[in-house]
Amino acid sequence: MSHKTATTQEFLNQHPDCCVLDVRTPAETANAHVPGSIFIPVQEITAERVKAEMAARGQQGKPIYLMCQSGKRAEMAANNLAGKVDEPLIIVTGGVNALSQHDNAPLQKGDSNVISLERQVRITAGSLVLVGVILGALLNPMFYALSGFVGAGLVFAGVTDTCAMGMLLARMSWNQRG
Repeated sequence: MSHKTATTQEFLNQHPDCCVLDVRTPAETANAHVPGSIFIPVQEITAERVKAEMAARGQQGKPIYLMCQSGKRAEMAANNLAGKVDEPLIIVTGGVNALSQHDNAPLQKGDSNVISLERQVRITAGSLVLVGVILGALLNPMFYALSGFVGAGLVFAGVTDTCAMGMLLARMSWNQRG
């Protein structure tokens, strides 16, 4: 592991002297974000893009604090960038959810009402399982396979720490508005 973690309090202590890389969707960042952050959704992140954004803002050499809603996508981004950027990579534990609990958090709130990507995944997966069970009971037992497929996908996501459904939902139009 070539990255570190920081509590939200540690981040707040370092905030003015660091580079914040927010890896959430544009709709999520429109809802709440740290002003001055670099916004690159996790599915679009590359070392070259991060370096270019940092150079454009004069932030080369500063530690990169990775921020997402709760920490998982920030960890994915850190793993993607590990060894490809010279700056230290630091994941803000708990992400924006934890940061919003601080009275002195430098969060700029927007008027977006898009729910977080993690909740979208849970709602979609739960809905597909429910539909599979209902259709299996009412129409044809073959529809139970839909519930089994979603369950297998959730197990795979848990084991590999990647979520195809989350990546797909992140590309939906409502998550692209910023």
